Amino acid sequence: MAEEKTLQVEKEEAALEEGAEWTRDRRIFIPRADIYETGDKMVIVLDVPGSKEEDIDITLEKDILTIMAQVNADEFPGHTPLYAEYEVGDYQRSFKLPDELNRDKIEAAYKEGILKLFLPKADKAKIKKIDIKAG
Repeated sequence: MAEEKTLQVEKEEAALEEGAEWTRDRRIFIPRADIYETGDKMVIVLDVPGSKEEDIDITLEKDILTIMAQVNADEFPGHTPLYAEYEVGDYQRSFKLPDELNRDKIEAAYKEGILKLFLPKADKAKIKKIDIKAG
């Protein structure tokens, strides 16, 4: 019987740029992301557990795509946690986009703590198949 292996990854806290201040008194974490490419688009999948669709802000300024997801922690009035393994905080991550993406057609989908961004390639960057003519 094969031994089960589990990869445990700690949350990485976002660093604050020199001279800047947070606007909320919360920790901010860098969400884990998977990036893959298909023939006609790039897809970014981010883990933002605890956030809600209405609390996610996605902006594109120049070539920088930024994702901010706020998390409002569950509070249980009259109760004090004795032990907590999960740190609550917001999420922030930015990506520099390559020129071959069509910025006007970026789409996003969110479901159960998973945010997917679909970044279509510009027509000039898509793979084009060239047919061979007999003769």
